[in-house]
Amino acid sequence: MNVYLVALLGYSVFLMGLGIVMSRRVKNSSDFLVAGRSLSTGRLFATFLAANIGAGSTVGATGLGYRMGMSAWWWVGSACIGTLLLSQLLGPKLWTIAKQHNLATLQDYLEFRYGKSVKAVIAVLFWFGALAILAGQLIAISWILNTVAGIPKWEGCLIGGVVAIVYCTAGGMMSSSFVNMFELAVTMSGLLLAVPFAIHAVGGWSHMHDVILANTGSAARTEQLFSMTGVGAKQILAWLAILVPSFMISPGLVQKVYGARDVQAVRRGVGLNSLGQAVFAFVPALLGLCALAALPHLPNPELALPEAMKLLLPKWLGVWTLAAIFSAELSATDAILFMLSTSLAVDLYKTFLNPGVSQQKLLWASRFASVSAGLVGIVLASVLPSIIAAVSIFYGMIAVALFVPVVAGLYSRRVLSAAALTSIVCALAATIATMRLTGNAGVGLLSPQAIGIGTAAVVMIVFRLFAPSAPAATLAATEETVS
Repeated sequence: MNVYLVALLGYSVFLMGLGIVMSRRVKNSSDFLVAGRSLSTGRLFATFLAANIGAGSTVGATGLGYRMGMSAWWWVGSACIGTLLLSQLLGPKLWTIAKQHNLATLQDYLEFRYGKSVKAVIAVLFWFGALAILAGQLIAISWILNTVAGIPKWEGCLIGGVVAIVYCTAGGMMSSSFVNMFELAVTMSGLLLAVPFAIHAVGGWSHMHDVILANTGSAARTEQLFSMTGVGAKQILAWLAILVPSFMISPGLVQKVYGARDVQAVRRGVGLNSLGQAVFAFVPALLGLCALAALPHLPNPELALPEAMKLLLPKWLGVWTLAAIFSAELSATDAILFMLSTSLAVDLYKTFLNPGVSQQKLLWASRFASVSAGLVGIVLASVLPSIIAAVSIFYGMIAVALFVPVVAGLYSRRVLSAAALTSIVCALAATIATMRLTGNAGVGLLSPQAIGIGTAAVVMIVFRLFAPSAPAATLAATEETVS
């Protein structure tokens, strides 16, 4: 009997049952979409951190740690910087506007600020980008199941997708926020415990350094692996350019902000999440180094985390830690699935096809969209090559297309639809052109995404200087109420 597989399947059944039980609290679409705007500081912290510690932060980041050492901290650390800025600068403003105008998604804000044309463009771009990150979460789950039980990739994607579909579709944000609290406890306790056990299993820090030195045969390469900046300034800046703005304006995270009880819950809950991410960012980097010492010839670096869990930990902790990784992937999967379903149901169906839809019908439309998005994600996960590749597609698109319009809309009342649309088009064009012309290398220290964001900012400034518009009265009134 495979104890790892039995534990993970039993845990999956428990999570689905918990989600279904909590779905009884869902009475209307507001409960499903924004948890009735009832999330306290603690629940907001838990659902934020659970969503942010997913495939990219665990399996993917440990793969980076395996290849790049301690520099992998910057993958999760960049996200931590973004959520800190969200908690203090953008989040309180966005929550206030959403509360006053009954907004459910970030795209609702874009419609409120710029009109339906901008909302439509972003909704379509976001939907295709979010499918890629959903696939990334499912790929991570499939690697785990393949490692512990030899289950083929497509079957692992199917199992993870079905579990997330069940408890996300049942209760939306209301259900997920409760399930995420349990998942977070399992994830953090398991992975934080794994670090000292794994370092001890490879003989301690000094011995691990000596083993890696012997394996690489290069003192310079070994020092790079043990340095926080060993990967180089260009790579760190590239991660910062993609992840900091993405985690400031990610539609899924903004929607969780909307679910907060009040502005103070936003500042404290999301701020504590940022602190949790900063601490957690060391975990995959350290585990990646442990895996490199113990398993120097892995064919796929993204197998480093599940393989290390089986080899380096006692069986009881190995089971717990694999459940922790599984929890991390599922919590992020349901967050992405929730983003996709609400975008399809609210931003496209309600806005353009059925503006007068009732609360009950919108609830059922959201659930149908959740199932549909989950099935598409399962298929896509079967063909994308890696987690980091899938996650980077999403974060790059979000950062380039959304960052400047959202920030400019919050802090300048004179920027309207034409400026937003033009900045989005020019930013995407500049990014794609740079990727094609430089082989995705960028120019100097600037990655293609950084060039795209810079292009959007220049376009916004040009519109602001040469085509100013009258201040938006509704936004001005809203800003006066933000504490």
